[in-house]
Amino acid sequence: MLVWVVYDIVDTKKRNRISQICKSYGLYRVQKSVFLGTLNRNELDEISIKFLDIIDENVDSVYVFPMCDEDFKKVKLLGQAFDRSLVTDEIISKFF
Repeated sequence: MLVWVVYDIVDTKKRNRISQICKSYGLYRVQKSVFLGTLNRNELDEISIKFLDIIDENVDSVYVFPMCDEDFKKVKLLGQAFDRSLVTDEIISKFF
């Protein structure tokens, strides 16, 4: 399933650890704190547990949005949807 991971984390080391986990699961960075990719149900559960082990739930936020293909096709990208320094045309064509 397609998954968006969006986070707002105060501590830089923790933020970097979250991004490394996203990358290790094959997610693509589309903005500084936004990743997109495909995970199966077990990976979705694993990644959520790993995030919980890292973040401070009193000050940090991580959103993990699973999305079916039908709903993903309804996504509207407005303005500068991607950080062009992070996203290649290959990633854009893969998902959009």
